[in-house]
Amino acid sequence: MSKEIDSEEVYEDLPESGQADVPDDNDAEADEQESSREKSEDTEEDAEEQTPENRRKKIRNILIEIGIYAVIILLCIFFVPRYVMQRTIVDGSSMMNTLKDEENLLVEKVSYRFSDPKRFDVIVFYPYGREYDDYFIKRVIALPGETVQIKGSDIYINDEKLEENYGKDPIDYAGLAEEPLTLGKDEFFVLGDNREVSRDSRYEDVGLVERKNIEGKAILRIYPFKKFGTFD
Repeated sequence: MSKEIDSEEVYEDLPESGQADVPDDNDAEADEQESSREKSEDTEEDAEEQTPENRRKKIRNILIEIGIYAVIILLCIFFVPRYVMQRTIVDGSSMMNTLKDEENLLVEKVSYRFSDPKRFDVIVFYPYGREYDDYFIKRVIALPGETVQIKGSDIYINDEKLEENYGKDPIDYAGLAEEPLTLGKDEFFVLGDNREVSRDSRYEDVGLVERKNIEGKAILRIYPFKKFGTFD
C-alpha cells in the first residue's frame, strides 16, 4: 500500500530558496571598498612620513635630543664638581674620631658664595694656595676679627673659654696660638679634631686660612656605606 506524504509538512523544514547560502553582493562590495580606502590612507601616511621635510625634521629632533644629553653630561663632569659639589677623600687621621682615613665625603661649594663659614664647620681648603693640589680638611674654630689663644688644653676666643668637645684628645701643643692671635677680616683659625697629630693653624706652614683658599663645606659621608650620612 502506498503511503501518502503531506507535502506541506516536508517543505516546512527546508530553508527558503537561496536565502541562507548566497552572500549579499552589496555588502561584499562595501567591505572591499572600505579595505581599499584604509590601504590608500596607510599608503598616503607612509608617503607623507617619507617626505624630505619630515626626514629633516626627524633628524633635527634627534640631534637636539643628543645635544641636550651632551650638555647635561658636560655639566655633571665639569660644572658641578667645580662650582656646586664634589667628592673628596680623607687622607690621614687628623680628623679622628669624626672622620677617618679613606672615608669619602661630599663637599658643597654653593653656600660659601653667599655666606661665610661658621664656627665648627668642617671645611676643605688649600693651605698653600690654590695653585697647589694639596688640600686639608679641618674644623673652623675662630672667625675673622676674633682673637684666639690656647691656654693649656683650653681654647679662648676673645678671652672667653670656648666650650666644645670635638677634640679626640686634650691639646698638648699651642703653637702660634700660645699668645693671643688676632685674625684679619678674611682669616680663619682651624684645628683638626685629632689635636695630637693634626697639622693646622697652630703651625707656621699652615697658619691662618684665608677666605679665598676655602673650597667648601664637608656635609655628607658617602663611604663606607654603613656610615653613610651627615656628621657634626
